Amino acid sequence: MTMASVNGHPTPAGMLSLSHPLSSSYHKVYVSVISISRMKESRIRSRQRRKTRALTLSALVEANPRTLPSLSEGTSRSITKINDATQSAAASGVTDSDRRKNLADDMQAEARAMTRAATASVYTPEMVATKYGSRPFMVLRRTFDILFGLGSFAFKLLLDKWDGQLNQNKSLRAVQLRKIFTALGPTFVKIGQGLSTRPDLCPPEYLEELSQLQDALPTFPNAEAFSCIEKQLDFPLEDIYSSISPSPIAAASLGQVYKAQLKYSGQTVAVKVQRPGIEEAIGLDFYLIRGLALFINKNVDLITSDVVALVDEFARRVYQELNYVQEGKNARRFKKLYADKEDVFVPDIFWDYTSAKVLTMEWVDGVKLNEQVTIERQGLKVLDLVTIGIQCSLRQLLEYGYFHADPHPGNLLATPEGKLAFIDFGMMSETPEQARFAIIGHVVHMVNRDYEAMAQDYYELDFLSPDVDVSPIVPVLRDFFDDALSSTVSELNFKTLVDGLGAVFYQYPFNVPAYYALILRSLTVLEGLALYADPNFKVLAASYPYFAKRLLTDPNPYLRDALIELLFKDGKFRWNRLENLLVQGSKDRDFSAKDALQPVLKLLLGPDGEELRILVTREAVRVTEAVVVGSLMDTYSSLPDFMRTLVTSGSPTGPFLLKEAEQKNMLELRGQVLRVWGLLQSSNNFDPSLLQPILQVLQQGEARDLGGRVLGGIAQRLAARFLQQILQAPTSASSLQV
Repeated sequence: MTMASVNGHPTPAGMLSLSHPLSSSYHKVYVSVISISRMKESRIRSRQRRKTRALTLSALVEANPRTLPSLSEGTSRSITKINDATQSAAASGVTDSDRRKNLADDMQAEARAMTRAATASVYTPEMVATKYGSRPFMVLRRTFDILFGLGSFAFKLLLDKWDGQLNQNKSLRAVQLRKIFTALGPTFVKIGQGLSTRPDLCPPEYLEELSQLQDALPTFPNAEAFSCIEKQLDFPLEDIYSSISPSPIAAASLGQVYKAQLKYSGQTVAVKVQRPGIEEAIGLDFYLIRGLALFINKNVDLITSDVVALVDEFARRVYQELNYVQEGKNARRFKKLYADKEDVFVPDIFWDYTSAKVLTMEWVDGVKLNEQVTIERQGLKVLDLVTIGIQCSLRQLLEYGYFHADPHPGNLLATPEGKLAFIDFGMMSETPEQARFAIIGHVVHMVNRDYEAMAQDYYELDFLSPDVDVSPIVPVLRDFFDDALSSTVSELNFKTLVDGLGAVFYQYPFNVPAYYALILRSLTVLEGLALYADPNFKVLAASYPYFAKRLLTDPNPYLRDALIELLFKDGKFRWNRLENLLVQGSKDRDFSAKDALQPVLKLLLGPDGEELRILVTREAVRVTEAVVVGSLMDTYSSLPDFMRTLVTSGSPTGPFLLKEAEQKNMLELRGQVLRVWGLLQSSNNFDPSLLQPILQVLQQGEARDLGGRVLGGIAQRLAARFLQQILQAPTSASSLQV
């Protein structure tokens, strides 16, 4: 192969110069070289790679490169963007043919990446047992390392406690614990990452040190990283990037990241390269942890969950993290589902530069979510970003069920535009569809303090087998929640809730599914991040708008039943509950009054809505009476004294012959109804014309029958009031029931 070289030189901003644009003559030479024998090409490629590895960071020699398969514009876009571009095709000038070609190019690039990752390992218990079961000396050595590292730390803490130096030595011990986790490898680094987001579990000194485990871990040599890139992508480094950072800009538990510039387009990207030997280290740890889990399952009666199943689920997800092509697919799916919101950003994947151990994705300028001072200097608020994260997490958990299971601060960035960027998609999980609605229903039952229904929810959540009797669980739930909910649900700390439910789980034969454990981890991490900025932050309070919106707008039968259950009690409509739901739901920018009206109306007029129709008829009569009589009361109050005397003929109760308490209740009901109407009117995109479909539905047979019943009830009620006035005989409200 014809070769050419130029003197390398340092470039600004600490980047490495790797190549110059190809001239047309170079391209012709390359085309002619294709005909050279495979053996000769292999020798020249080996010589190129040896030269590349020998280059210093400040001066690289450029060989005339083989050209990578040309990437189309669509490769740098997500499939979602391509599909979404349909509506703006005319404005952008992109034709249907262009979109189809872009999509086809993108799919072909992804297929090539999957081919490169075909040999990636997949976790199975049998695989780790076969691999490490026959290596007892390695297992014993690793066991000793873990016991020695953690045991020595525990012994030092015990000595500090005996000497009364526990508080004075916190900073020193925090540094030691970080170093121990780092030395023990990626499995324990992940444990440290989880602890670094929990200010309610760790002192500030530990939080500060352990936060360094998120992306400030020791790096491995550039030579190994660059060699990995060349082997995985099967091209010399200078053929791929025009520049790359001289050292990693971040190092995490599984790999390290470089900032680079693609040669074909000049686009800035992040290149993640996997640590050498990482699979061996993680596999051995999971072999040991699984052995411990087996021991716990057999001998520790206090823990009723299947610990082995939890370990296997976690191990499968960590092994998926080791396959960067799978992570790229996760990112694409996540982007398609959640990046439709303007405050959520998900970087795109470059498939032609991605393999099992190398991931190339769009570069994101941002600040870690726990760097509060830096974020506020940019005019942003941490709590606003955390709230975005919580709302996005709720969508992940309860709408599509596909969620980011590792949202530590190193994976969440605040962009200068105020967006929340997700940048790591190695560990993902899914919530079963049935469980999504059961979780929302569980929150409703908690608000209502309906502990019998809460206990039944555990069947839907797959926490209990159908043959388990939940009646003994109800008193335990009542004892915990009556105390925990002594103020309001919105003031309940999420950790308190988790700990309380955990106590219940330990007492009874619960089998906690793996997805639930990851949900708890995800939400507790977000709450932990918020506690940095506000020690009084409550994740449940921040979640209320989403739950309220879903209850009011989701047509799912399970959630419609939950809404009816929440709003009706003892045959009466609780307007204060509806008002509160509208207040909270309106805080969610996606809330729409139209969406809130339609599902309930369909249920009301459906074949199974007779019981609800009876309740609504009764409530409609009561509300109409309150509005009419209340308006008459206002009119009467506005009259001059002499006219009021003439109207009432001196009656101390006025013209309505209502007791003072009944008048007060009527006015309160009218006020609640008017406030609810005001909230509906203030909803996003509210327009009276939105009610036209409802009027059309009301013309149907069931609706006409319902309307007749309502009008008949109102007529009866007002007639009774009129006769009451004529006969001057006070009538109780109970005697006026329809």
